[in-house]
Amino acid sequence: MKGFVIKTLINAAAIWVAAWIVTGITLVGDDWQHKSLTVIAVALVFGVVNWLIKPVVKLFSLPLFVLTLGLFTFVVNALMLLLTSWLSDKLDLNFEVDDFWSALFGALIISLVSWGLSLALDDD
Repeated sequence: MKGFVIKTLINAAAIWVAAWIVTGITLVGDDWQHKSLTVIAVALVFGVVNWLIKPVVKLFSLPLFVLTLGLFTFVVNALMLLLTSWLSDKLDLNFEVDDFWSALFGALIISLVSWGLSLALDDD
């Protein structure tokens, strides 16, 4: 349970950094408390999407992973971020990704920030 909470908070911080850096990713809120709750909810949605849908997409796109030597991972991560944006819209969360390129740059930033924070905040 502790690992789930830490991983969700790491994803929330990474999504917040991506929304801060990439112009096509918007996180709307009146104040920082509303934005904080929104980004935690979006991180939960992102975690569920990555847990349920990403393995299926990776399985069906396995030849592309082999062909591109794993670089197709960035495209899959961008698609997962776009799906998270769509689900967030359906759940009335104030999170939006404008286009594929914003999702691609955002997914790259989310991957880097979450990797760095995971190294800094070891599960032990």
